[in-house]
Amino acid sequence: MVHRDVGILHPGDMGASVAAQAVAGGAEVRWLPAGRSAATRRRAAGIGLRAAADLGELVESCEVVLSVCPPAAALDVAEEVAGAGFRGLYVDANAVSPERMARIAGILADGGATVVDGGITGPPPREPGTSRLYLSGDAPAVARVADLFAGTALAPHPLAGPIGRASALKLSFASYNKIAYALAAQACALADGHGVLDELVELAAGALPGTPLAGPERLAGAGRKAWRWEPEMAEIARACAQVGLPTGFAEAAAQTFARWEAHKDDGTVTGARLIADLRRAGRRAEPGPA
Repeated sequence: MVHRDVGILHPGDMGASVAAQAVAGGAEVRWLPAGRSAATRRRAAGIGLRAAADLGELVESCEVVLSVCPPAAALDVAEEVAGAGFRGLYVDANAVSPERMARIAGILADGGATVVDGGITGPPPREPGTSRLYLSGDAPAVARVADLFAGTALAPHPLAGPIGRASALKLSFASYNKIAYALAAQACALADGHGVLDELVELAAGALPGTPLAGPERLAGAGRKAWRWEPEMAEIARACAQVGLPTGFAEAAAQTFARWEAHKDDGTVTGARLIADLRRAGRRAEPGPA
């Protein structure tokens, strides 16, 4: 099926991959190059995105706008799109809590837009079978978004029920999958501090094979993405509080990821460096003698 224009805000690593799948599904995808980095411009050119002069032009020409941005920016992006007068179909595919998703939906709906709640699981979609896009909200609108990605590497999974369900599922999965990296890093740093890291890795290789604890080099990916994962932990804490659950797991993981923010998108960082960074930051935080 051929679709009218789709707008993407903004094509970072994940956003560009999502946009590429929309292009593969038959859409013309527009983006905003103003103020974006050279790396973002290269990504956009490589997948054939069309530039819009400004947000006004993008929302006027696009029937669907996809928001794929860091969680902390999701509300601001929604407000900007609403302020530009968008009245089409807005898909918030960010890692936000159901409560924040409801606020975003309210802002857009007040301006006449239809909103779909989206939750992406898996890596940036580049091959089938790795990534899913969960969708909830107005059923006809959900069906339109699912059709946009049908047959692409980003497999759409509509959920029955209102806005907030897709976000809740995304954060529930992330609360296990991503916090597990923080737990593994903490355990490795603890063992390293007491001189038993090699022994811990050997123990985990037999007891917990395939985990970051058994292979600390697997922590490297988390280090590169920690700048995005830290605000996601805040959204998980908010979602936990909404249903009366303790928020401490997510808050502690956020502290771990905050210590790795200097490694944003660093493809050379190692698990050993991340473990060392945890210990160095901890020593700086220790109080001095009274």
